Amino acid sequence: MRSGFRESLHRGSVLVTGPGGDTVLALGAVDTPVFPRSSNKPMQAVGMLRAGADLRGSALAIAAASHSGEPAHVDQVRALLAGVGLSEADLGCPPALPLNSAAARDLLAAGGKAARVYMNCSGKHAGMLATCVAAGWPTGEYLDPAHPLQVALATAVRDLTGEPASPVGVDGCGAPLFALSLRGLTRAFARLVTAAPGTPERRVADAMRAHPHLVAGTDRDDTLLMGGVPGLLVKGGAEGVHVAVLPSGAAVAVKIDDGAARARMPVLVAALHRLGVRASVLDALAEAPVLGGGHPVGTTRLLPGALEG
Repeated sequence: MRSGFRESLHRGSVLVTGPGGDTVLALGAVDTPVFPRSSNKPMQAVGMLRAGADLRGSALAIAAASHSGEPAHVDQVRALLAGVGLSEADLGCPPALPLNSAAARDLLAAGGKAARVYMNCSGKHAGMLATCVAAGWPTGEYLDPAHPLQVALATAVRDLTGEPASPVGVDGCGAPLFALSLRGLTRAFARLVTAAPGTPERRVADAMRAHPHLVAGTDRDDTLLMGGVPGLLVKGGAEGVHVAVLPSGAAVAVKIDDGAARARMPVLVAALHRLGVRASVLDALAEAPVLGGGHPVGTTRLLPGALEG
């Protein structure tokens, strides 16, 4: 990152794989497990479907989302819960304000406050609860790693990635969090988009691509990318992780060592360029302004030759 009189560098790992899983580019610790955070959600959504959850279309997209708490997102979560006879009180994620600044401002202006339904992972939690209802499992302790739900989701993650999905931590939303390598992530995401139509894997991929605004939100990177690159499936996660896959199965996974969100997109864009993807949205996201006092004072961009290898 170049900013006025100083330059700070973000380091990390990036893996680019071809349609058959062959390595196109591997830089850094691509086989070392990291916590992908919300990049795990599409795989967990596959586990929900395999366990019998009746999630379709927009409901399935919100179950795999890291939404912004905008009205459309909140309405989807509430509808998903109501459809299985549950309410916001059953959610196990912590209360939060919407990530979207306008939605948060409107909520507070109307006298509202932080609530579980606004938390960016509430869609995943609603999907987990819906799965419990469908399978006849208790909902009270659904976040316990030993709960049948979490065992089923862990099994799906292991199957899709081909990795043990361990160690297991606790995500910011309170759900179990699986450690995976970038190679495991690209393998899993490729399996989502190349699976046969109608399978749980393909249903998740198709739902997310059909409803990109529900997956993230207004002006969010994942929404912009899926809206601007036909057939692209993208899911970011906290702590500097991002995964993208083309309809062919060619994929990219990124991990920024210090967890900085600002460094992810220039790397992801360059990696997609390496796969031959060209789109105006990539040009727009290739660099990001660094603000000081509300004004641009620098730029976050990839150093020349950083993805050579």
